Amino acid sequence: MNTTHFSPLKHERHHPPLVSESPQDAARADWLYNAAEELLRGNSVSFQRRMRPQQGVTAEEFALAVDEYVNNRLADNEVHSSALGWLIITAERGHADKTATAELLGDCDHPLGKLGEIAEALLEPLADDALLAKAEDEP
Repeated sequence: MNTTHFSPLKHERHHPPLVSESPQDAARADWLYNAAEELLRGNSVSFQRRMRPQQGVTAEEFALAVDEYVNNRLADNEVHSSALGWLIITAERGHADKTATAELLGDCDHPLGKLGEIAEALLEPLADDALLAKAEDEP
């Protein structure tokens, strides 16, 4: 899985589902949301279709995508505070600095926040195959 080109993520917005979405669209949206939650919990997401290689996004790939996203925000001067420094200082003391994290990630209207948006961007290309794998496993 290539995790080196995620700079477009900082400008994407998660769009709410259409009012008249099909059952397939609803299943796809549910899978994306649930799989994104797994990544946010620190778990990898994987599945395998019959007679095909395993697919998914590892927790490490997700962490690298978040790292790249935040580094791009810092490089583009989109962070106007010492948020990264405070995040490291408070982490070293065993605390979480949610204010610094929010500053580093920026605003987002995704229900799972910016991390959910990044996770879904990684998972989106896999959603159709994941649903097919699930259907193949059903009796």
